[in-house]
Amino acid sequence: MSDVVKNLSADSFDQTVKSQNLVMVDFWATWCGPCKIIGPVVEELAKEYAGKVTFAKVNTDENPDLASRHSIRGIPTLIFFKDGKILDQIVGAVPKAQLKSKIESLL
Repeated sequence: MSDVVKNLSADSFDQTVKSQNLVMVDFWATWCGPCKIIGPVVEELAKEYAGKVTFAKVNTDENPDLASRHSIRGIPTLIFFKDGKILDQIVGAVPKAQLKSKIESLL
């Protein structure tokens, strides 16, 4: 885990997503193949949008309550928050261009 992507737990989740900035949370697990594919893309986007968007990850195996609370049925699931409210979500590994387009539309 890099210093540009926050690793969230139940203790830090609510405070992070209540930001006035756009927050993208990647719900993932270590055993998930598509999660391994999208992980480096999330890292790249975190560097590109530093200061504009907060990027975070939630390990669903370590935080099953958070996964359940957000009705995570498949991973990776990327949920976009602002002021604690869900703006949108993407399920599955998608191309970087699609993620950038979504981020731009939400900024």
